Amino acid sequence: MPDRFDHDWIVVGSGFGGSVSALRLAEKGHRVAILEAGRRYRDEDYAKSTWDLRRYLWAPALGLRGVLRMTPFKDIFIASGAAVGGGSVVYANTLYRAAPDFFVNPQWRGLDDWAAALAPHYDTAERMLGVNPVERDSDGQELLRELGRHLGVEHTFRRTPVGVYFGKPGRTVPDPYFGGEGPERSGCTFCGACMVGCREGAKNTLPKNYLWFAEKRGARILPERQVVDIRPLGAADGSDGYEVVTERPGAWLRRRRQRFTTRGIVMSAGALGTNRLLARCKLRGSLPRISDRLGRLVRTNSESILGVTLPEGVARPWNDVAISASIHPSPDTHIEFVTYGRRGDFISLLCTLLTGPGTRLTRPIAWLRTVLRHPLAFARTLWPVGWSRRTIVLLVMQTLDNAISFRARRPMFGGVALATEQDPEKPNPTYIEAGNKAAEWLAQRTGGVAQSMVLEAWANIPTTAHILGGAVIGADAETGVVDARNRLFGYENFLVCDGSVMPANPGVNPSLTITALAERAMSYVPAAASRPGTRHGVVAGGVAESGDGSAGVSGELVAARRSISPLEENRSAPPPTRWILPTAL
Repeated sequence: MPDRFDHDWIVVGSGFGGSVSALRLAEKGHRVAILEAGRRYRDEDYAKSTWDLRRYLWAPALGLRGVLRMTPFKDIFIASGAAVGGGSVVYANTLYRAAPDFFVNPQWRGLDDWAAALAPHYDTAERMLGVNPVERDSDGQELLRELGRHLGVEHTFRRTPVGVYFGKPGRTVPDPYFGGEGPERSGCTFCGACMVGCREGAKNTLPKNYLWFAEKRGARILPERQVVDIRPLGAADGSDGYEVVTERPGAWLRRRRQRFTTRGIVMSAGALGTNRLLARCKLRGSLPRISDRLGRLVRTNSESILGVTLPEGVARPWNDVAISASIHPSPDTHIEFVTYGRRGDFISLLCTLLTGPGTRLTRPIAWLRTVLRHPLAFARTLWPVGWSRRTIVLLVMQTLDNAISFRARRPMFGGVALATEQDPEKPNPTYIEAGNKAAEWLAQRTGGVAQSMVLEAWANIPTTAHILGGAVIGADAETGVVDARNRLFGYENFLVCDGSVMPANPGVNPSLTITALAERAMSYVPAAASRPGTRHGVVAGGVAESGDGSAGVSGELVAARRSISPLEENRSAPPPTRWILPTAL
């Protein structure tokens, strides 16, 4: 009997959570499709400069189909990735494990020993993403050491664990990570343009590991497909499968609507995309059972983004990877120095003179006073040429427990949109004193100009590149949106695997933790039941379920291992659930 579903699983989004899910499901014999709103880029397709807005910024309604999405809200300005590979194409290659406080946050600490539960999955993620520390010194590192010394925390200085192939600069070699079965790689040239898009082939983006092997295992990537609706087929809980509706992103008229059917869903559109789509489906009635906790406990990683533009000749901050070191001014505060390379000058338009604390009313007044007191410094911030090769960006993150909320609303002209609200008990910070003091010291030390993001100075709106939460893990639908295995409350065969499930600020760049959480979630999904053309029981990286419901290991495991050495079964993985997709409906 032919299968009436187009796919066993549809993965919405191809970032760190979606790519993991696609590979692990394909390994287990499932028919997988990945729906990604962004374009597919080859290394040579990335913008050479941030002024190439068509290939750098994502605003498809305006004809911009680049890799960086910028989304303003009343309480936060969000930067996120938009391409096949999600945030991995524009992130700073930075792959820290979460700070200890993350694992014991009250939102989820009673559901598992999270530090222990995630440890083996962190190991797998590090092998897959090729994590290693930055291998050389740089001018930026030396300045950060000095800052640490000034603050009395030089002992916390650490070279960054990154997903970068260092090799010989510019030299292309056969795959060095997966026994020759991955793509060719080229050694890092330390051009600093990691967040513009690595044209060198050195950055370990997801198309070079998880997605590469997902496609080799049969997964289909469908780019430029924006999911606009998901609804159950038959039973209201989705146990009879789902219909997924897509459109061409940004289309004004020819939207090219398509419909797909699937047994199961993995939502991995990033925290912003997942919250937006699930809120749309809940408000419009296609997924009405989603917990009312959706949109609560949205985390910004308690972030502040500042900068210092150095005088000519002081240092070469661009001659590095995007982030090569960090310090901890306090146990709950993490500071990294960041570069955009020599061709990131467009970012200067988002910056202005450093402004201290205040409110939405008083902070712009304080900014104006600063401008009047320092007109020459202000003038220097207005000239973008050469900005990125002279500027050190300070990325400040904290583990403090604060939050905002996403609230779904219906705009005047139809559809569903998100609005933000500050948490009344633990509001998201709009100013981090440790960050401002660090920027002021660095400016004084170098003779440079300290800067805030424009929206922070003018409107008291902070910026984050690490939006998290909103569909957080909880004990039940009264406290969370998904359970401890990432299953959406109220629905069968529906998982959420991205930063939206994270219940707390990790205090560091979250990509590795998102990857580990997705690896853990996938370890519970059983292998596909036998059907013509499937590889029943292929479980590299996970576990299958035997006929009696106990954990079993397929005889095909050895065959599955032969191609990808890091994809060995995780012997510390949790036992599989009895939750199994139907094989025939």
